[in-house]
Amino acid sequence: MTVNVPDSGPSDQVPDYELADRLELTTADQVRAIGDELRTTILGLLHERAATVTELATAVRRPKSTVAHHVGVLADAGLLRVVRTRRVRAIEERYYGRTARMFYIGLGRRVGGPDQPADINDFEAAATESSAAYRGGQLRSLTRHVRIPQERAAEFWTRVADLVSDFERLPRSGDVGYGLTVGLYPIPDYPVLPDKKD
Repeated sequence: MTVNVPDSGPSDQVPDYELADRLELTTADQVRAIGDELRTTILGLLHERAATVTELATAVRRPKSTVAHHVGVLADAGLLRVVRTRRVRAIEERYYGRTARMFYIGLGRRVGGPDQPADINDFEAAATESSAAYRGGQLRSLTRHVRIPQERAAEFWTRVADLVSDFERLPRSGDVGYGLTVGLYPIPDYPVLPDKKD
């Protein structure tokens, strides 16, 4: 539902509109929509607050027509929606917001096609984004390995997802953006100690 509201000041709620916590991506169009770097940047900006196409174009330093196209792709895939409108000099501005805080592809589901990879690896994007921080000595990262049952891994991932959600809700301030990438993955050939002898 679109709500007409006057332009308001900053809100403590991040973002400044209602949205679902999680949305499972079930179609190839949805997965394709998040497989583009500019579109993931747009989705990231909308974690902060709802924004118009003009504001998004200014933020990403791209032509308004280009950003409008990508916003349309995300909206058609059900990942963005108009959350409010504002009339400015006889023109109605539309403010777009995400439909969920987190988009995910369910375990065991492979959504793909000939023109799209079956899997999206967030670590590839993170490796590129984090290289300057690594060179500047500002990269914080951890890798740990444990041997646990699949059920425990699923329980732990739920806790991680909650922590990521807390990170996304932090009030926005300062001039520096930070990226947080997490992953949990099986390693079939990881070494295992033999059973302990009595």
